[in-house]
Amino acid sequence: MPNVSRRSTFKLAAGLAAAAALPQSVWAQAARTRLRMTWWGGTDRAKRTQAALDAYTKINAGTQIDVETIGWGDYWTRLATQVAGGNAPDVIQMDYRYIYEYARRKALRPLDEFMPSPINIADFGQANIDTGKVDGQVFGVSMGVNSNSLFYDKTTFERLKIAPPDHATTWAQFAEKAIAITKAASKRGYFGTMDAGSAEPALEVWVRQRGRQLYDNDGKIAFTRDDIAEWFDYWDKLRRAGGAVAGDLQALYRNTPETDMLTTGRAAITFAHSNQLVAWQAVNQNKLAMTMFPQTQGGKAGQYYKPSMLLSISATTPQPQEAARIINFISTHPDAGAALGVERGVPPSKSMRDRLLAQVDELGKAQIEYISLIASRVGTLPPPPPKGAGEIEQNLRRVAETISVGNAKVPQAADQFMADAKRALERA
Repeated sequence: MPNVSRRSTFKLAAGLAAAAALPQSVWAQAARTRLRMTWWGGTDRAKRTQAALDAYTKINAGTQIDVETIGWGDYWTRLATQVAGGNAPDVIQMDYRYIYEYARRKALRPLDEFMPSPINIADFGQANIDTGKVDGQVFGVSMGVNSNSLFYDKTTFERLKIAPPDHATTWAQFAEKAIAITKAASKRGYFGTMDAGSAEPALEVWVRQRGRQLYDNDGKIAFTRDDIAEWFDYWDKLRRAGGAVAGDLQALYRNTPETDMLTTGRAAITFAHSNQLVAWQAVNQNKLAMTMFPQTQGGKAGQYYKPSMLLSISATTPQPQEAARIINFISTHPDAGAALGVERGVPPSKSMRDRLLAQVDELGKAQIEYISLIASRVGTLPPPPPKGAGEIEQNLRRVAETISVGNAKVPQAADQFMADAKRALERA
C-alpha cells in the first residue's frame, strides 16, 4: 500500500508540474464564461452585432460569446429544432410574432428577476417595456422601434422621371405607378414592384385598413375569406398587368437583403420594415428612400409601431446572469449603441437616441424622421400572433406562390389558405 501511495503522489506531482507549464492563454481560455447568441439578419447586421459584442468582451475579458446568424427564412426552423433538442442558444433574438409562443412553451426565461439589475431599461418608457411582456412577465427587451415601410430605388425613379410613392399614395395609385415603372424602364425581367402577395406584414396592413386584424385576443383568425381573396386578387392582377415581379423570379427571395427583388435588380420597390433600410442600402448601389405602405381612400390606419425585435434568454441557459448582462449592455451602453446604430430600429432608450442623433448618418436620420413622420398615422399595437402563426405565415407564401406561377386560381387558393390556417391554429 505505501508503494501505491507513493506512485500516486508522484503521478499527481507530475501532473501538476505539467499543468503549470501550460501557456497562460490555455488557463485563461479554460476559465472563461462561454455563451452562445443567435440572431437573424444580413451581413451588415452581423458586422454591427459582432462589433457590439467585441465591445462587451473587451470590458468583460472573462466572457466568450459564440455567435450564430442566419436569414429569417431558416432562423425559426433552426431555433425550434434547437429548443426541442435542449440546445438553445443562451441569448436569443426574438420577434414579437413568436415571443408568446416561445414564452408559453417555457422555452424562455422571465427577465423580471434581472430588473433593474443588471437589466436597467427604465428610460425605455413603460410602453416599450410592455412590448416584451407575456402574461404579465417580461420575456424580451426591445432592441428598436420600427414600422412597415416601402423602400424604393430613388436613383431609378429620378432617372425615369416618375414621382415616387408617398404617405398619401393609395393602393390603386400604387398599382398604376408600378405598371408605369415597368413600361418606362423597358428592361426584360425588371418590374415596378416586388410581388408582396406572400408578405404577411403587407397583408396585415391591408386587413387593418379594413378595420380587422390578423388575429384576435383569443388567437383566432380575425379577417375573412373575402379579405384574403381580395389580397391575392390585387397581386394577381398587378402581376398580369406587368407591374409586379413574375412568380418564378419572386420565388427566389429568401427573406434576406441580398435576395430581395430590389437588390437583385428585379424591382424598383420592395416592402420591408423601417429598421431594415441600413441593411438594404448596404447591398444596393443605387440610393434608396422610404415611405409608408399604400393607403385606402379615407381608410383606417394600417401601420403601427412595433418592436423591431427583442432579446430573450433561453430557459435552459446555465449562465442567466451573464446573459442578462449582455442584453443590458447591447440595449443601453454607448459603445453598443455606436456599433449598432439604427440598423435594428430606432432605439427605445431615450439616452441612446439622444447620443445617436449626433452620430448617425443620413440613413439613420431617415429612420428617425420616418418614425416621427408616421406618428399621427399609426394605429395601436395588435394582439401578438398565437402559436401556429409561424406555420400560417409559411402557408401564405406557399399559397401565394402557387397563384403566381399559375398553379391555382384566386378563389380556390383563398379557400385553401383559410382552411389550412384554421387547422394550423387547431393543432397549435
